[in-house]
Amino acid sequence: QVQLVESGGGVVQAGGSLRLSCAVSGANFRLYSMGWWRQAPGNQRELIAHLTGGGESTFYVYSVKDRFTISRDNSKNTVYLDMNKLKPEDSADYYCNGVAGIKPAWSWGQGTQVTVSS
Repeated sequence: QVQLVESGGGVVQAGGSLRLSCAVSGANFRLYSMGWWRQAPGNQRELIAHLTGGGESTFYVYSVKDRFTISRDNSKNTVYLDMNKLKPEDSADYYCNGVAGIKPAWSWGQGTQVTVSS
């Protein structure tokens, strides 16, 4: 059974930065593309960034492009999301998961909450 443990969320002022981490266990981590999703209250969960198993190719939605960076350490079975120039509209619960097509590969973890104050 795959387990996902997200961490690193918190409260930050607009313009600030945070680094989210996601530790993955129970999967052959390096074989999977990994992604970060986020869900704000009243909104659907959306995939905002993903990268391939070797980290050679990345994708970002327009709203986070050039501000967020997704990376991974296959030796630690961990994926990261570096978030810079944060905006109040980035406030949401953030989740990681494997990416199967554009869908999550496994059951969700508990997520980590990010709040950006104006």
